[in-house]
Amino acid sequence: MSEVEHVLAVQSEAGESPHWDASQQALYWADIVDPHLYKYTPVDGQLKTFQIGIPVTGLGLRQSGGLVLAAKTGLYLMGAQLSLPELVIDPEKDKTNVRFNDGLVDPQGRYWAGTLNEVDFSASDGSLYRLDPDGTLHLMDSGLKGPNGIAWSPDHRTMYLVDSFAQKIYAYDYEPDAGHISNRRVFAEVPADSGAPDGLTVDSQGFVWNAHWGGWRVTRYDPSGSIEREIRLPVQNVTSCIFGGEDLGDLYITTAWFLLSEQDRLAQPLAGDLFRYRPGVSGLPDPKYAG
Repeated sequence: MSEVEHVLAVQSEAGESPHWDASQQALYWADIVDPHLYKYTPVDGQLKTFQIGIPVTGLGLRQSGGLVLAAKTGLYLMGAQLSLPELVIDPEKDKTNVRFNDGLVDPQGRYWAGTLNEVDFSASDGSLYRLDPDGTLHLMDSGLKGPNGIAWSPDHRTMYLVDSFAQKIYAYDYEPDAGHISNRRVFAEVPADSGAPDGLTVDSQGFVWNAHWGGWRVTRYDPSGSIEREIRLPVQNVTSCIFGGEDLGDLYITTAWFLLSEQDRLAQPLAGDLFRYRPGVSGLPDPKYAG
């Protein structure tokens, strides 16, 4: 196992929602506070940025090229040129202070994304939606405080969902063909002094990797929910992680300087940058939205 490597000095205000496109050998992620997208190709070290004109909060890859986006103003599709996002639907537009947060494509090509109350973090106003390839939207769960990172087990029978403001990671029974979830239970509870659970991913062994906002770390949980290891980073706000690289053996980690004081930013000059870690285990392919 390697040490955490500092990869890019991007200084994202809030880097989030990283995804690895194996066909392009490229990493995509978003700055959700200063809204734009990044595309990084490790083979040549090239970094591109894309201004998209909407307050994006999460993204997923598309089979046809381009991205599916969660934004404060609804769910969008973008073509392969990454310009002119097209609104698909905004089911929460009439709810004051409620907006979409992060999302992920499931192994069957559907996009899942959650909503939260961005003013009252104690409110259970959050919901979980599933966007099918034909554009139909389904309400899958409600009563959540801060739905965030989503991932699936290697056998596609368990779905994991972070509820950041509840300090919990949930597990659901998952029916792959129908896309149904049931039996929500607590997979892991994160102590407040370890930061809030944020984005997460699952490796090929079925272990769950979770980034901790305010916690200076990424934690690997075994399938029972016990901590297997903690990876410490030199920055406080660790936002998400995804496996990439030719062998899916690189864990890319996004971070943020959003909400840090000037003093904290001086003490954490790498906050907002991109990191990489070789854990000695590979990840799973990043699914693509079929719509």
